[in-house]
Amino acid sequence: MIITTTEQIQNSDIVETFGLISASSIRARHIGRDIMAGIRNLVGGEVLEYTRLMEQSREEALKRLEQRAEGKGANAIIGMRFMTSMVMNGAAEILVYGTAVRIVNKKT
Repeated sequence: MIITTTEQIQNSDIVETFGLISASSIRARHIGRDIMAGIRNLVGGEVLEYTRLMEQSREEALKRLEQRAEGKGANAIIGMRFMTSMVMNGAAEILVYGTAVRIVNKKT
């Protein structure tokens, strides 16, 4: 599966468009992470606990997006974008979306 933020894929033709697809992952904070994040907030620096949490959420959302595209018969996703929003105090959503397409390689 090719996933790209561009609207075209080099050396490929889009032969079928399946439309907009999306997937998301919502993760809640954990009390242990909150304690460490609070300490980091006092001394400064990257809040590694939340960085890892968001990385896991992005990976899960991307995996779901790919599965949905494959379910429609697509072999690529173009125009992929991420969005993040807070859905409640202590929980964030990662939304990923794009256009599911079927591509073929151009003959050169």
